Parts: sequence; structure tokens; C-alpha cells
Amino acid sequence: MDRVDIDTRIRSLIEPFNKKGVEISDSTTFATDLEFDSLTVMDFVAAIEDEFDIIISMNQQAEIENYGQLVDAVCKLQND
Repeated sequence: MDRVDIDTRIRSLIEPFNKKGVEISDSTTFATDLEFDSLTVMDFVAAIEDEFDIIISMNQQAEIENYGQLVDAVCKLQND
């Protein structure tokens, strides 16, 4: 699965969480642009883990600040 496929799947997963209909780009931040609180982040991460059958560690989550970093992290976990 390539980055475009992963990006498309994550975009569909983020829809229900994107309450303000923010335009998603690689530089979109979860805390500032999307205003995700910690509970929303946990739910969103769980949805991604289920969709891709991966585990995103707390350390990895702490390093992911924007959408592009998330897509890259999922790509890496998918290919490990």
C-alpha cells in the first residue's frame, strides 16, 4: 500500500472527527487546526489502528503533530 492509498483511507477516518470541516493538508495540526482534545486523539488513533491493523505507540503519538507526519508514520508501520 502506498502513501496515496494510506492518505485516502486516513482522510475518510478523520471525517467524523473534523467537526469544523477544516481543509486537511500535510501541515494541518491536530491540536491547533483541528482542535482535537486528548479524548478525540485517542478515539482517532484507535480508529487508525483498527483500520490498518497497527499499533501506534505513545512515543510515536507524541512525535506526530500534523497530518503529514501521521500519514508517514502509518506508512512506516505498514511496511515494517
